Amino acid sequence: MTIRSTKNYVGVPRDLVANFGGRQLVYVSWDQHLLFAAPFLICVPPETPFRELVQGPLSALLAPDPDAGAIDWSKAQWLKANAPWVPEFDRTLAENGIGHKALLRFRTPGLNSVMAA
Repeated sequence: MTIRSTKNYVGVPRDLVANFGGRQLVYVSWDQHLLFAAPFLICVPPETPFRELVQGPLSALLAPDPDAGAIDWSKAQWLKANAPWVPEFDRTLAENGIGHKALLRFRTPGLNSVMAA
């Protein structure tokens, strides 16, 4: 359906990195685990080490899943922008090329107590 505006429309996005006080948004999802309906949205500074993101907010958010305690992060298979990727855990998000509103996905072969068929 065609829409016709009677005046100029100026959309101002509210999720610009400048609006988060030095922090950025990072989406993270656990592939094939349906206990979580959508990726987690984590707001952290770009200077956060990747290890801190994983061991802090991400691990806390995943805790309700029965497999969460068994995750071996060194064996997790990661995707960034839907491409295979190997994170450097001791480098920052910025050094890992993780920008504002990036989507990270990970898989944990063998851990599937709450898995999609």
